[in-house]
Amino acid sequence: MDNQRLLIWAFFILLGWMTWQTWQQDYGPQPVQPTPEQGEQPIDVPATPSDTMPELDTTASAAPALPQAAESTDAVPGAQTITVRTDVLDVEINTVGGTLQNATLLRYPVAKDRPDQLVQLLDTSGTRLGLIESGVRAAGGAAEATHLVTFTADAQSFELGDADELIVPLTWRDASGVIVEKRYRFTRGSYRIDLQQQVTNGSAEPWKGAEYIRIKRHSGEIERSMFDVDTYSFDGPVVYDGDGSEKLNRDDLLDDGPFEYIAQQGWLASIQHHFLRAVVPTPGTEYRYRVVVDGDVATSSAIRRNLVTVGPGQSATFETALFVGPKLQDQLEDIDKSLKLTVDYGWLTIISQPLFWLLSFVYNNIMANWGVAIIIVTFLIKLAFYKLTESSGRSMAKMRQLQPRMKQLQDRYKDDRQALSQAMMELYKREKVNPAAGCLPILIQMPVFLAFYWVLRESVEMRQAALLPFWITDLSSRDPYFILPLIMGAAMLAQQKLNPAPTDPVQARVMQIMPIMFTVFFAFVPSGLVLYWVTNTVLSIAQQWKINRVVEAEAKAQKGGKKTE
Repeated sequence: MDNQRLLIWAFFILLGWMTWQTWQQDYGPQPVQPTPEQGEQPIDVPATPSDTMPELDTTASAAPALPQAAESTDAVPGAQTITVRTDVLDVEINTVGGTLQNATLLRYPVAKDRPDQLVQLLDTSGTRLGLIESGVRAAGGAAEATHLVTFTADAQSFELGDADELIVPLTWRDASGVIVEKRYRFTRGSYRIDLQQQVTNGSAEPWKGAEYIRIKRHSGEIERSMFDVDTYSFDGPVVYDGDGSEKLNRDDLLDDGPFEYIAQQGWLASIQHHFLRAVVPTPGTEYRYRVVVDGDVATSSAIRRNLVTVGPGQSATFETALFVGPKLQDQLEDIDKSLKLTVDYGWLTIISQPLFWLLSFVYNNIMANWGVAIIIVTFLIKLAFYKLTESSGRSMAKMRQLQPRMKQLQDRYKDDRQALSQAMMELYKREKVNPAAGCLPILIQMPVFLAFYWVLRESVEMRQAALLPFWITDLSSRDPYFILPLIMGAAMLAQQKLNPAPTDPVQARVMQIMPIMFTVFFAFVPSGLVLYWVTNTVLSIAQQWKINRVVEAEAKAQKGGKKTE
């Protein structure tokens, strides 16, 4: 009895926490994004940026010492903007440095009811800075095409059209004969951007150098709210060193200084809820990674350690994979399997990842609808645990039959709780009934319930996904008409009719108000989670109804056998 009561109250505490977390998503104070009209000036991309250069690691290749040059003198005023449009991305490239300075996701509106307002991950037009800079540095004072120099392009706009891929070339030429061509490759349906930086040495002397690439993003204070998942989710730099990933807190970077490491299989990213910008250098090549916060800007950089020597008349190409888009796990895995770690399911990853895989399998192979996938997966989970929960169901059915005898004991020992407890335990032992068996379904459901919660919250695939042509248009948000929560409350009432009423008065009262509390709670959680719970409850009703019929038939047969004897 005490175990049952503890589990019930633990479940209520969990539901209360999730209710508190979910309420503000719709009704809590929302963080205000400042706009230029509110008094803040937009961020402009200067023709000659004044930030410091990433330094080559000359000790890694015994190259000559690098001169201390912080500013470029050959950048040309009057930078141009190159526009690139694919079927999924709208990108702007600044000819100064060939910098990716704006990126809009064409298939991802900010909200379902605002289809024309699209998510923007790189941005220089407002106060939320976002850039991806790249370049090559040279040793010994040789010519170098950093993010400070100005490239030229054959056109000012590029469009994928009906093609499967699109190449956007930019060229920089030095008077010494060194030519650097920067090529961005875009692919249909993909948020991956392949970057090639080719150095062609037209000079009379060997050229030694290496590539670098970095993400610069606004890193000001975020007004976090428990009820607004977009602010509650981690927002900032994430790094991977080949063994594991780590989120880097802004305050820690300010207090402790830059975060640095060296890795051959590393990457860096800047994430937010559902979306990310990522840099994945060539695997198997050693890079020095560095993350630093300066003011309200976080800079995550990677620079190749081993310098490449390019002889006169020869060329060398540096390759890097970029990702600017939603956290689509299949696309992230195509770049690097570890990149899906940016989809953070927390301590429930061990359950959430297989659950997401199963949902994706159903979605891709049975029916391309996430709502139907949730229903089918719930059925499969119920089927997998059927035998485990069947014994619990049989105990509940037997306890239901024992209700009259339990009531008699309560009346007989109503003034002696110790004697009542002892008599109850003897009855359970004699009839081979486990009163705690009813806790098993709850214990099984809780981790799956929480895993579903985080899958719905963190998986961008569920974002703005509809349940067939019905009233639910976004499985990651609440039911707009509260239909599913009401169905769930009715299902819980029906389920209670099949189970024995608790003998403990406190438990009995709690069980009576449970359907009401659950209905209120589920009115504000993601509708996909309510769909899972409704499906699970309906299947539990069917299972318990069948078990009750079987146990009743067994009891009648046993009584009939005794009468015959």
